[in-house]
Amino acid sequence: MDAAKTHLGVTGELVGSPISIVDGKSSVVELTTTPQMAADGTGLTHGGFTFGLADYAAMLAVNHPNVVLSYAQARFTAPVKTGDKMRAEAKVTEREGKRSVVNVDVSVSGKHVFLGMFTCYSLEKHVLSELLENSKEGIG
Repeated sequence: MDAAKTHLGVTGELVGSPISIVDGKSSVVELTTTPQMAADGTGLTHGGFTFGLADYAAMLAVNHPNVVLSYAQARFTAPVKTGDKMRAEAKVTEREGKRSVVNVDVSVSGKHVFLGMFTCYSLEKHVLSELLENSKEGIG
């Protein structure tokens, strides 16, 4: 497994833990849902956690230090409930310059719960570098 080069501050309890990373090709990330992720009293997990897992898997598949999400197509295909272990499998399907397209399939016990296509860009500098530089100078 390659080491993560991006999103190093991400908390595994919120968006999952990497199982495998192959630089520029693929990743597998798993997340077990908790009661704090429930949208209501039935234990239905809020879709934002499923999307967050898929997004994190896409970023790790590209695995560039300055990768950012530009566009996403998402399709939720089944509900997720408290205690479910979600598994996101991400594959880079297209690369052109700084742009990568990543397909992500999230499943629970082999059943598809989410399908997504993420368009990512690997930037030369951190997306906030200019803002951070200006704030150090007292601008902004």
